[in-house]
Amino acid sequence: MSTDWSALLEQVEKKLDENCPDSRRLFHGRGRCYAGLEQVCVDSFFPALLVTFFEESPGEEVLCERLWQLAEPFGYLGVAAQRRYRQGAPVEWHCGQPVAAPLARRGGLKFPLTFERQNVGFFLDIEPGRRWLEERVRAHAGTQPLKLLNLFAFTCAFSAIARAAGELEVLNIDVNRGVLNRGRENHEFNKLPLKGIKFLQLDALRDFNRFDRRGPFQLAVVDPPTRQKGSFDVSHNYEKLLQLLPGCLADEADLLMVINSPRYSEGQFRELIESADSRYQVVERLPQNPDFPDHDPDAALKMLHVKFRR
Repeated sequence: MSTDWSALLEQVEKKLDENCPDSRRLFHGRGRCYAGLEQVCVDSFFPALLVTFFEESPGEEVLCERLWQLAEPFGYLGVAAQRRYRQGAPVEWHCGQPVAAPLARRGGLKFPLTFERQNVGFFLDIEPGRRWLEERVRAHAGTQPLKLLNLFAFTCAFSAIARAAGELEVLNIDVNRGVLNRGRENHEFNKLPLKGIKFLQLDALRDFNRFDRRGPFQLAVVDPPTRQKGSFDVSHNYEKLLQLLPGCLADEADLLMVINSPRYSEGQFRELIESADSRYQVVERLPQNPDFPDHDPDAALKMLHVKFRR
């Protein structure tokens, strides 16, 4: 028996009609707002449409064909499906033609993607955090020299967006050299000056004393993976990192602290931060990306603006 895709197709058609040039999620099943469709997501990386299946669903090929019927009139070239339930999360192009060099688009910036990997290289859900950082950089324009610490930098989208917003120095830290190389390429691809932009392959927690003296930082982004094997686990390591962090911050600093674990409610996350150091003050939780509705806000991605005062 094939899955009833009607609610998904309705959402996708509605968003395609909005004709948004930026990459975005067209359907978010993982938020459990659509019964029976919890294991499917659809993303627009124009001119590619990417469907992600987290569990096997009857009628996957039918869905790809229906999506192609909706997307082709808008200029899309192909529909790809990533099956997370298979080893290696393989991607197959089901309709249209493969897009050889897919891109994430955000305003005037473009980020090359790798559909061959489980994480394609650009997270759409954290867009409110990117806007928050952009606003902070612009607010500092023409004032004191500005430094940003970008921990767990991944492909350094935060760094590129901050650099496009204004003059500043950025220290990108990640344990994976491959993603840092892609981060450098993201800056070069967008013709962003690399002066003052550093890419260091270090463990954010264990190697803290190897980068803490490069501050003081007036801005910081702390966006760890929920669990990074052999390196970081939010349940065991987040508090320790928050205790170390003041050692490299300016006397006043704005931080974006993120947690993507449904095991932590917003209240528990706030308590974790403020109990780690009394000089942290949670200002607000950033609004959820509207493309990522969730029936339980406490289970969704949590992005907090935190003020540090020495």
